Amino acid sequence: MKVGGGAGGTSGRPRNRKRTLLIVSLVIALLAAGGLAGGEAYARHRVASCISSQFEAQMGSKIDVSFGWKPLLITMFDNKVSSVTVDSDDSKFGPAQGMVVHATFNDLDLKDGGKQGGTVGSSTAEVTWSNDGITKTLGGLVSGVTSDPNSGTLSFGVLGGLAQLQVKPKIVGDKIEVDTLQASLLGFGLPTDLVSGIVDVMTESLQSYPMGLQPTNVQVTGNGLHVSLKGGHADLQATDKNGQQQTVSC
Repeated sequence: MKVGGGAGGTSGRPRNRKRTLLIVSLVIALLAAGGLAGGEAYARHRVASCISSQFEAQMGSKIDVSFGWKPLLITMFDNKVSSVTVDSDDSKFGPAQGMVVHATFNDLDLKDGGKQGGTVGSSTAEVTWSNDGITKTLGGLVSGVTSDPNSGTLSFGVLGGLAQLQVKPKIVGDKIEVDTLQASLLGFGLPTDLVSGIVDVMTESLQSYPMGLQPTNVQVTGNGLHVSLKGGHADLQATDKNGQQQTVSC
């Protein structure tokens, strides 16, 4: 009986040691996972604040930023971001107001963790410009805008809605041009200054894109315009709240 009892006690101790080692290993693994999660959260906040301030300055509005597959904890060591997706509901490109933008910037290489800007490898963007946004941009020049996707034209009410100006945007090379199709009041032509003023503002609004983005397609929709953009290598400048270049505080 003593021999049997001794053997049982001896075999129990290794099992207890294994159980203890297992518990310790699990605790270490949980602590490591928690540390990595906390580090990733800190890195994501820090990198996001750096990048957001720079994109906001160039897009002229507040933006929502999301990141690609790569953990940003690694970015803090190698200064590289796989991709950044930017969404804005009220971007201002040149004189344009009310542009809705969904853009993706790929292969970012940050300088000093983003404090001094960086570079972008390539980019794409989809821009929606509603008739309301176009009307606000043109201010007192027009009383309203209607769009016709079938003819690909925009019609502006001018001179209090008594006259109509019809234009058609199109891609020419790497820019968007706005052609005047019709401009008349009771069969008479509209003042040249009025027509050119509207067309010039529209053209400038559709050519002023940040980060080297260039239009590849423009489409008239039932509620305005949709523009597709594409860009290559571009600089991401460090800026302050007034858009002046400086070192960003991250």
